[in-house]
Amino acid sequence: MKIIADFSLKNYNTFGIAAKARFFVEVTTIDELITALKLQDYPHKFILGGGSNMLLVQDINALVIHLNIKGIAVLEEDENNVVLKVMAGENWHQLVLWTLDHGYGGLENLSLIPGNTGTAPIQNIGAYGVELKDRFVSCEALHRENLQIATFSLEDCQFGYRESFFKNEGRNSYVIVSVTFKLSKKNHEINKSYGAIEQELQKNDIKNPSIKDISKAVIAIRNSKLPDPKKIGNSGSFFKNPIISKSEFEKFTEEHPAAPFYKVSEAAYKIPAGWLIEQCGFKGKRFGDAGVHVKQALVLVNYGNASGAEIMALASNIIDNVRNKFGIAIVPEVNLIK
Repeated sequence: MKIIADFSLKNYNTFGIAAKARFFVEVTTIDELITALKLQDYPHKFILGGGSNMLLVQDINALVIHLNIKGIAVLEEDENNVVLKVMAGENWHQLVLWTLDHGYGGLENLSLIPGNTGTAPIQNIGAYGVELKDRFVSCEALHRENLQIATFSLEDCQFGYRESFFKNEGRNSYVIVSVTFKLSKKNHEINKSYGAIEQELQKNDIKNPSIKDISKAVIAIRNSKLPDPKKIGNSGSFFKNPIISKSEFEKFTEEHPAAPFYKVSEAAYKIPAGWLIEQCGFKGKRFGDAGVHVKQALVLVNYGNASGAEIMALASNIIDNVRNKFGIAIVPEVNLIK
């Protein structure tokens, strides 16, 4: 392990924010992670994964430990299913492609989501009708104080909509080092009803899609709407879609009958945050190098040299405008590092 001072994190966060780490070290094994966490000369430590779901609002005055532990192992399998243990440093999309190449189904709707596997449970990542929790068995996490590894079951993780134990009560207490999934080997559950997947399949004259067909459709849809972080700094969806009560929904639709929505339950409805933001006139708007993407209002972008504070100021402006116009509170999905 090599500790580097005043290290630029521009290439370690998908927003491309040129914030600095006071100190930086990369770890490639659990033993190295434990060694780094034991370093008493650096009392403040920050764990960095794929850098995909965060906004660096300022420099990090700590030892930034970049988690780059790799590995995929088959723990169990029978003729119908396979159980995979995936280490935290594996790139999420590359993992999805690996499972498809091996004929394993279950993660195809989560194609092209940026970031690493170890941070995926924190957000309970989801897209196109599937969430990580649907294929999740357990995860191993290292306690930052006692340096013991604990195993967390599906129930332990308290998954919700872009929520988990690790984002709330367990925040800053644990480092996820591996995630275990149960995937199908045959009789795959094809989920094509959400969003534009069916439309994309029809466009390509695919009537009985395979898991690879679903993945390709999701990739095509995401590429058509979302900017590539390698070309324009962004973190995907910046805001959560707000969920409102039935009474709030009835009042909202009375005032805005053309608004799109998704029924979550008999008592709750989800309103697309992108639609709310677009109605406030922010879609495609640019404020210096901070802006709202021209194709998807849910995505905030860094056109080159925006600071995290400038992106955050834009987000705050959007939140205020949506609240004033619709009476609905939207909140960031990304983690704000400040």
